[in-house]
Amino acid sequence: MAWSLLWRLFRTLLAVWALASVVFLLSHYDTDTASQFTLPDSSELIGAGSTSDSTQYQAAHSAVLHRLGLDLPLFYVGRKAPSRTSSTRWQWHGFANQYHRWFIGVLQGDLGKSFRTGQAVGTRLFSALAYTLPLTGTAALLAILAALALAQRLAAGPWWQRPVRSLLVSLHALPLFVVALLLLLLFANPEVFAWFPAYGLDQPTNATASPWARTATYLLHMVLPTSALVLTALPDLTLQLTAALTQELGTDYATTARAKGLSGSAVIRHHALRNALLPTLTQISELLPALVAGALVVEVVFALPGMGRLLADAASSRDYPVLVGGVLLTGAARLLALLLADLLYLWADPRIRWQP
Repeated sequence: MAWSLLWRLFRTLLAVWALASVVFLLSHYDTDTASQFTLPDSSELIGAGSTSDSTQYQAAHSAVLHRLGLDLPLFYVGRKAPSRTSSTRWQWHGFANQYHRWFIGVLQGDLGKSFRTGQAVGTRLFSALAYTLPLTGTAALLAILAALALAQRLAAGPWWQRPVRSLLVSLHALPLFVVALLLLLLFANPEVFAWFPAYGLDQPTNATASPWARTATYLLHMVLPTSALVLTALPDLTLQLTAALTQELGTDYATTARAKGLSGSAVIRHHALRNALLPTLTQISELLPALVAGALVVEVVFALPGMGRLLADAASSRDYPVLVGGVLLTGAARLLALLLADLLYLWADPRIRWQP
């Protein structure tokens, strides 16, 4: 058991590293565009047309490439430019390359520095995670608890089962940005209900406010974004679990439990639920990465300074260290969620055994 867990953990880390390496190598092919974002006056220098201005631009461009470390070869091996006497061939660049420097930095906990701001990538990521983790973690927890409670009630076959199912199916068909905009227009609109603030969480707060007032302000800002994520995740979890519970209630062991005098709710809680959870556990492992992806939409709609907006801005400004660091972090969360699902399978069904 322990060796199987360690082996799976090793394969997970290897897959995360391979993903981050591919993103790093692909993104750093566009070094000229990335460096030009740090030269706001480059178009003016080129437009002047004089030789001195062109030389000045080339010198500034070379200085930026050197400062960002983009003047080094990309990888350990690379293609040598063809000449009149030789054709294109591969050559060994040694350890003085961009990938090796990034590799050693990550092993030491250094994800590099932002091309755009010069800040450490880890600092920017953790600052964004301070908003994204509470948002996605709370949404995941509320969606799972609500799905467990609602699915058990629906599986019991109450009179309101059909309208609730129809409502869940309709809600499932709505994109996340539509749900977020509807909540924004309904509950942060002075023309309807101005119960919650629409945006402004990243604005400076009153320094003289008490900790309770700042906490209340933070919670008010997070209600609508969290609700949007919960409402989009709830239908899929609930409908899947309800179908699995309904199927389990038709089996022989459930019929025997009812024949012994157990109530329908007791049969669901103590017998059917654990078996019905197996297909739902896969959905739960997919839930957190899906919420992280959905956080991009929610953070844009509600102007939250979280991970989604950070990666969107990094992609648009060619801030590759931040982008690669975000992919590394997101990929690790995704693969670790799959590893957690395997552990939950063992808890839900002891008959399942890992194969090395």
